[in-house]
Amino acid sequence: MTAQAVVDPRYEPGFSHEAFFYTDPAEFLEASVSFVRDGLAADEAVLVAVPGRRAQWLRSFFGNERGVQVLDMADVGANPARIIPEWQDFLDAHEGRAVRGIGEPVWAGRSAAELAECVLHESLLNVAFESGPSWRLLCPYDAVGLPGSVIDQARATHPVVADAAGQRDSATYHRVPPQRALRGDPLPPPAEPPVELPFTGGDLSSVRRLVRRHCLEAGLTDARADDVELAVDEVASNSLLHGGGRGVLRVWPQDGSLVCEISDEGVISDPLVGRRRPLLDRTGGRGLWIANQLCDLVQVRSGAAGTTLRLHVRVP
Repeated sequence: MTAQAVVDPRYEPGFSHEAFFYTDPAEFLEASVSFVRDGLAADEAVLVAVPGRRAQWLRSFFGNERGVQVLDMADVGANPARIIPEWQDFLDAHEGRAVRGIGEPVWAGRSAAELAECVLHESLLNVAFESGPSWRLLCPYDAVGLPGSVIDQARATHPVVADAAGQRDSATYHRVPPQRALRGDPLPPPAEPPVELPFTGGDLSSVRRLVRRHCLEAGLTDARADDVELAVDEVASNSLLHGGGRGVLRVWPQDGSLVCEISDEGVISDPLVGRRRPLLDRTGGRGLWIANQLCDLVQVRSGAAGTTLRLHVRVP
């Protein structure tokens, strides 16, 4: 394989969303380093967000290079809903300058819930940046360490794919219309029978008490329980404002986390809700953003039947 075949593709002006399937660390490094060097040679600003050791490897190559920022995706993108704001902030900070990035949100060891949200994230990238400035995003995928179903989903969410054989248009790419983007795959049923509390306008204090009690029983600190209580309160308040004036809270433990789910009859029209940094001069519209910042994972599904949000918080 030559890195040139992977990192110097033909692409149209606009947002170029490219998946790169690598089979070993050498392939990852060769393609990533070449991609970054080409960007530097073109005087582009470059942001790299890859997990763990791969971030360390690239810092060793570019740690002192001006114009290159390397982040650990395991921190930045632990909750995939936080990734799009990072890219938007980087674009805004370099307005008027060409930009490229490397983003690896999917890695072996992610939970099933996290993988589902990574797929949604990759699909929403195409919505978030389709009408903005031209820039390139290369998304590496470990073709050996990840399940085949994950690789298939990557082909469906990236218009352009590349591997050792070179680059090509994805034959299975499917652009999801924005109005359908949050339907996603159905959320699986709770791992065990949940505690359930229907609520209306006068019941938010009961919602907060129930959540806090389960947080403390699960071993969370008071400070962490405060975070979860605030996140659930924000989401439940949205149910009262936009979901028909009522909702249902369900709480249960699952896979080392405490899950708080709020469902209502409302429909979310903005597929990027909670993934855009709120404007300081506007009131409202911050509930799901706050939940994404405070929780370890947030899942949103919304369609004609209503909206369900699951807030996951890791427990000791």
